[in-house]
Amino acid sequence: MGSFSIWHWLIVLLVVLLLFGSGKISNLMGDLATGIKSFKKNMKEDEPDASLAESAPPAATKPTGSIGGPAAPAEPATTTTTSRPAA
Repeated sequence: MGSFSIWHWLIVLLVVLLLFGSGKISNLMGDLATGIKSFKKNMKEDEPDASLAESAPPAATKPTGSIGGPAAPAEPATTTTTSRPAA
C-alpha cells in the first residue's frame, strides 16, 4: 500500500486532462511562470534600493526653533509685482 504505481498516476493525469483540458493547464503554467519571472524582477529592483539606504549617511537636521533648539534666522520675504496691461 505504499506509493502509487504508474497506472494510478496515468489515470489521475487522464482525469485531470479530461476535467480541465490541456489548454487550461498550459495557460495556468504559463501564468505561473510569468508570475515567478515578475517576482524575481521585482526582487532584483528592490535590492539596490536597500543597499543604498544602508550605506547612505543619516540626513542632518536643521534646528527649527522648536523647544530646545536655537531659532533659525528669518529669511527676508521677497515679493515681485507685475503689471498687466489693461484689456
